Amino acid sequence: MSIKFKEIYNNSIKDPEKFWEDISKDIFWYKKPSKILNKSNPPFYRWFEDGTTNTCFNALDIHIQNGLGDKTALIYDSPITGKKSKFTFSNLKEKVAKFAWALQNQGVNKGDRVIIYMPMIPEAVIAMLACGRIGAIHSVVFGGFAANELASRIDDSKAKILVTASCGFEPGRTVKYKPLVDKALEIAKHKTEKLILYQREGNEVDLNNKNELSWDDALKGAQELDCVEMNANDFAYILYTSGTTGIPKGIVRDIGGHIVALKWTMKNIYNINQNDVWWSASDIGWIVGHSYIVYAPLFKGCTTVLFEGKPVGTPDAGVFWRVISEHKIKSLFTAPTAFRAIKKEDPEGKFFSKYDLSCFESLFLAGERADPDTLKWAESLLKVPVIDHWWQTETSWAISSNCTGIEMQNTKYGSACMPVPGYNVKVLKTDKTEAKANEMGDIVVKLPLPPGTFPTLWNADERYKKTYMSNYEGYYQTYDAGHIDEDGYVWIMSRTDDIINVAGHRLSTGAIEEVLSEHKSVAECAVLGMADTLKGQLPIGLLALKAGVKQSNEEIVKECIQMVRNKVGPVAAFKTAIVVKRLPKTRSGKILRGTIRKIADNEEYKMPATIDDPTILTEIKEDLINNNIIKND
Repeated sequence: MSIKFKEIYNNSIKDPEKFWEDISKDIFWYKKPSKILNKSNPPFYRWFEDGTTNTCFNALDIHIQNGLGDKTALIYDSPITGKKSKFTFSNLKEKVAKFAWALQNQGVNKGDRVIIYMPMIPEAVIAMLACGRIGAIHSVVFGGFAANELASRIDDSKAKILVTASCGFEPGRTVKYKPLVDKALEIAKHKTEKLILYQREGNEVDLNNKNELSWDDALKGAQELDCVEMNANDFAYILYTSGTTGIPKGIVRDIGGHIVALKWTMKNIYNINQNDVWWSASDIGWIVGHSYIVYAPLFKGCTTVLFEGKPVGTPDAGVFWRVISEHKIKSLFTAPTAFRAIKKEDPEGKFFSKYDLSCFESLFLAGERADPDTLKWAESLLKVPVIDHWWQTETSWAISSNCTGIEMQNTKYGSACMPVPGYNVKVLKTDKTEAKANEMGDIVVKLPLPPGTFPTLWNADERYKKTYMSNYEGYYQTYDAGHIDEDGYVWIMSRTDDIINVAGHRLSTGAIEEVLSEHKSVAECAVLGMADTLKGQLPIGLLALKAGVKQSNEEIVKECIQMVRNKVGPVAAFKTAIVVKRLPKTRSGKILRGTIRKIADNEEYKMPATIDDPTILTEIKEDLINNNIIKND
């Protein structure tokens, strides 16, 4: 750990109140907080509780006041529709302030909930910021989510209004939103009062009744509303965790801590300044989209890119390079899956050479573990630092990262680098003792969590305590497993439930995946533990190959098995791997390992709400049958 970083990190752990008090001076407050941290009711810690501020004012108005009204705030780039547009801070503020009026005109007041079910268009950002402007709590639901999932979020949030669009676009298909919304409103127990729908050109839909109005009609006669003063502990938004069973968990974000922490991260973690262009290739329906498409870059006053496309297929595997080159992007944040997709389609990087990326300085990866092979591939192609970092929906910003804006650390491939200032990260064993260096265990964070993290769950304080804070008293349980090495580097190996037990030996599926991904023909892979009567569980590897591979599947499988034996050891008992066309993923790019495992074990499973393409599960089952892994029912 370098001296500068070490000093800043230690200060954040030794005296968090002083550390965050100093940082809080960098945001706009109507009333500055006199009490920085209330620790009287653990685990319900409260940051800046007597301060007042406003999310939208910190995102837009403050920059206009500081003379940056004509600076570009948002770039919209849609390779699917061919549309591009730019919004200055003044442009964006005007549109947001008028839509805030439209919401208020339809009965939305401070504290009311607004469901936003939108594609990746500027109006989605406008709606989010408009909620913040009038103190409403938004809950963004990924556009195209199934009707029952949307309904469960309407019911839990008790939303007053739903804001949507006529459709979203995926490569080669149009996702019609209105039928999904109609169905969700029909089955939801809670009834929203109004629907506001943005009509996408050429895909307009009929509105059914007086409670449904178009975006344009909602704005008729609109005036610009000023921001309302909000307590720092009021909620900015609810974001429901994906892939859960039963009632989804509503992650809430308090306004003051959210602004303070996220603005700080832009410079200190990502080295982004006000004059830079930043791109987070995610979706606003996910936490990355909330934090790093919309809020953090706008709090910082830099330019942020809203991209309606995919890493491949819109139109090809060179679209990321086109966007970076065209908009002079300094840094990109995306999921490892995106780069695995690019690597699979264009393993030699032929598209890359077509573009000038001299503006580009760093690539950040998160969302799931970045295998060293993909990271090294990106590094060799881009010739810039490629940084794997780790965070969660619950935290809203990175727990562990190479903080490029403070001081660059050496890369250790496979590690998410070191804990970020504010996070006191530990590894605990099942007997609740602290693990030694390099010893596997549950990764936890000592309380209190820093500002910007979730203070509770929506209307579910007890669930918050029971789920996250009860297994290890005084710690937040991340449900990720791994170790911390002798240099303080954090290694996230798998989710807690992805630890498999082979004849009494606890093994990380991530460690085996790391080896498999090193094979020259493997684009991406997943390892899961199948039930075994003798050894408890046995690992099985699913391999998706790069485009244009000439080697036979049998040879690839044989070589992969030997590689695991050589690098992990016979203890892994890794003897089975199969080649599959593709792996099932969520829309945010996470591989659905748990669902694959249930298929392999012939267990019943619920179709994940977040799945990108349900047909892949049928393909996987057929592959398992054809390779004699499971029997045909």
